[in-house]
Amino acid sequence: MTIQPDKIISFSPTHRLQWEEAQQKNVILYPEGMVELNTSSAEILKLCDGTRTLDQLIDELEQKFATTGLSNDINAFLEVALHNGWIRQN
Repeated sequence: MTIQPDKIISFSPTHRLQWEEAQQKNVILYPEGMVELNTSSAEILKLCDGTRTLDQLIDELEQKFATTGLSNDINAFLEVALHNGWIRQN
């Protein structure tokens, strides 16, 4: 699977992204288990709310963190997220 840059990205309805106090980090919960996320991954997934394309998501993160050149890292993470079923594209 490959991220399509012109399609909207949304978080999977069968997974849940939440802050886990015990681990002091964001996690993805799903019926088979839990995935602990680093801060960057959580920030990316929080924007996968069904309103943004890949480019819009990258632009927003680069503005939020006042930097440029995040495209490759964000795209690589989203490819993993898509492969694992954490996100989908409409």
